[in-house]
Amino acid sequence: MKDEELPITLMSGYRIMWMMVMFDLPVVEKEDRAQATRFRKELLDMGFQMAQYSVYMRCCVSRERTDAIVAKVRAELPPGGNVAVLIFTDKQYDNMLYFHARKETTPIPSDGQLALF
Repeated sequence: MKDEELPITLMSGYRIMWMMVMFDLPVVEKEDRAQATRFRKELLDMGFQMAQYSVYMRCCVSRERTDAIVAKVRAELPPGGNVAVLIFTDKQYDNMLYFHARKETTPIPSDGQLALF
């Protein structure tokens, strides 16, 4: 049986989804900084982890769960700035390349949020 003919199991790398929230928010005024900080804290409360200062990632068990989290992110959007949400499979996440000082590195281990055993 070819890979594309294999059924997608419950914990398949094609079913597990990753969400990446990227944003560029205004921080000139005190109120802008407060709103940007609030948004970052809300992302952390939703289970996101900071990958970079304005890039947060979260793993979800299904596309349906990502849709629910997107609705929560949408409800917390600050009034200004730009926010993008990228959704991709665990298999695609496995293909991510990491570089530090022009050298390819291994990814930073997660905190075990998805660890089942």
